[in-house]
Amino acid sequence: MEPIRISPSEAYRLAKERHAILVCAYPDIETCSKMWLRGAMTRTEFQARLQEVKKEQEIIFYCT
Repeated sequence: MEPIRISPSEAYRLAKERHAILVCAYPDIETCSKMWLRGAMTRTEFQARLQEVKKEQEIIFYCT
């Protein structure tokens, strides 16, 4: 499946309404902390919790 680009406002709405998981796409915490969005998790956190994520769950990876 090809990634779909969405607007920042759409990403915010989906994450706020808990329809999607928001993940910082950078691998290191230092870079993520500079570009942190409220409610997001790091890529490392996401990978650690991957077994808990339902197959149909929307996931938004972001980078700035």
